[in-house]
Amino acid sequence: MRALLDTHTFLWWITDDPQLSLRVREIIGDASNQLFLSTASGWEMAIKARLGRLRLPNDLESFVAEQLIINRLESLPVQMSHALHTYTLPDYHRDPFDRLLVAQARLESLPILTADPQISRYSVEVIW
Repeated sequence: MRALLDTHTFLWWITDDPQLSLRVREIIGDASNQLFLSTASGWEMAIKARLGRLRLPNDLESFVAEQLIINRLESLPVQMSHALHTYTLPDYHRDPFDRLLVAQARLESLPILTADPQISRYSVEVIW
């Protein structure tokens, strides 16, 4: 299976948060799956950490790079087509990061591992 992790899914996985569903735990834990973390999630974490809304190690770049390796996650770059596709999306979600994840999931044919009910309103497969 190939899938895209929402930012909170990534954070809940690496912190072993009980809010992470059993199904998603199994998917992430299965080494045969090809899982992606968007560079948009990296940007979101950097902004939230800088604003004090997310507590992460000071060396955020090294921390995330290490977590990608430990958890066998691939970085999904943001392409111009992804950014421009957000224009076509209905305004179900106001968060620009989540809108970009939806665009990436649609264009890359990836389900999104997310607990966010707003994302399920889009024509994209949501797994939780």
